[in-house]
Amino acid sequence: MLIFSTLGCEGSNHHFVLQQYLAAHGISQACRIALFDDFHSGARALIAGEADYLLQCAVHPAAAEITGTYRTAMVVVDAFISPSQPMALVRSTAGGEGAGKVGVQPATQSYADLSAWPTIVHEPTVLAVQAGLSEGRYGGGIVFSEFAKKHADRFELIEPIGTVCDAWIVYGRQAVDQGRTVVWKNSPIARQFLNRLGLASNPCSR
Repeated sequence: MLIFSTLGCEGSNHHFVLQQYLAAHGISQACRIALFDDFHSGARALIAGEADYLLQCAVHPAAAEITGTYRTAMVVVDAFISPSQPMALVRSTAGGEGAGKVGVQPATQSYADLSAWPTIVHEPTVLAVQAGLSEGRYGGGIVFSEFAKKHADRFELIEPIGTVCDAWIVYGRQAVDQGRTVVWKNSPIARQFLNRLGLASNPCSR
């Protein structure tokens, strides 16, 4: 059984995307997911052999630090694109001490107009933003749409964001590049390149 590690509790966006990745490869049933509170813990587990691979969003604030810090012991072995869970900007209808604060995971900050709140507070995950809203520490936040639906009695929808397609990095211990650029030559974008250049093969001419 392969062990894939990533950030967060169950239900986090990293957990969600990792499940989609394993399903796309058709190996979900042969894998176990290990969740860590931070990427340094996940990287150390990978290096120690306690996990086989580590998944990280390429736009996560810790991506450059993790790639650089552990570059001699773990390497990038894959990259892919995947939509996130649907998201939304919500506002609390209760007021209170947190009314002037909006909570966001840093990578999501530019997804919506936050000018209605004087103070922006960064949280490590979207789940942490949701916890802050539930506890009344924030008057607004960028959260998963499912959270907004479940708590429509407490939060009003300000702006639906929908899914965001991000780049994702998979780390392992064994390099796959052999000193060369690794690309998927029959990928959707490769076919788009050929089509735009007029080089796509015509099946009728074969």
